[in-house]
Amino acid sequence: MPHFSHDALQFAYLDEGPRQGPPVLLVHGFASNRQVNWIGPGWVDTLTKAGYRAIALDNRGHGDSDKPHDPAAYTPERMAGDAVALLDHLEIRRAHLFGYSMGARICAFAALGHGARVRSLVFGGLGIGMVEGVGEWDAIADALLAPSIDDVTHERGRMFRAFADQTGSDRIALAACIQSSRTLLTPEQMGEIAAPALIGVGTRDDIAGAPGPLAALMRDARAFDIERRDHMLAVGDRTFKAAVLDFLTAQQGP
Repeated sequence: MPHFSHDALQFAYLDEGPRQGPPVLLVHGFASNRQVNWIGPGWVDTLTKAGYRAIALDNRGHGDSDKPHDPAAYTPERMAGDAVALLDHLEIRRAHLFGYSMGARICAFAALGHGARVRSLVFGGLGIGMVEGVGEWDAIADALLAPSIDDVTHERGRMFRAFADQTGSDRIALAACIQSSRTLLTPEQMGEIAAPALIGVGTRDDIAGAPGPLAALMRDARAFDIERRDHMLAVGDRTFKAAVLDFLTAQQGP
């Protein structure tokens, strides 16, 4: 798997599909990686078969990328800078950005700080929680640092601890990440984002917040309800895939 360097760190990434296809940069969620979020649920296959160039990085602290233990390394601005640096590395001027959960927040910060690089946005697994917060993250950090999952009684903490153990993650790096990466955006900041956006959230997702209120804050956004899916299952839903492909097709202009 190829790597690139940025901010004194090494990042693993994938770059699949036709070189001349419209590029889609995929930014995974917390405690996940490019394999779990994008390859396993079929997104890379779906996008490349539709003629898109699918690009995905392992965020700092995740997957096969470097894993600093300093919380200061994980601000959304720095993580958005990593995503844009991958576009620079591949000499891509503009791309569609698609982020899930924490990745959606990273993409929003990329759109605010590097708007000229963003052709469109897909936010999955994060709705109005982008602005209002999603809560209980301190309990998740505690769960990640606990000696054993058997010591974790908090329900959501156990879910993320089990996910981190399943993916073989560096739990100290993840705990550092969760302390600094959840910066909220203001309604005014969401209103500054000019790129068209699709916001997809599972109707059984008790983490993300509803997509409609977030779309209402933005200049050109629409919400999509991923029926009967929770936070973990919504990402690979076939109706969400169809909605994203329709959305991306509508954005193909000069």
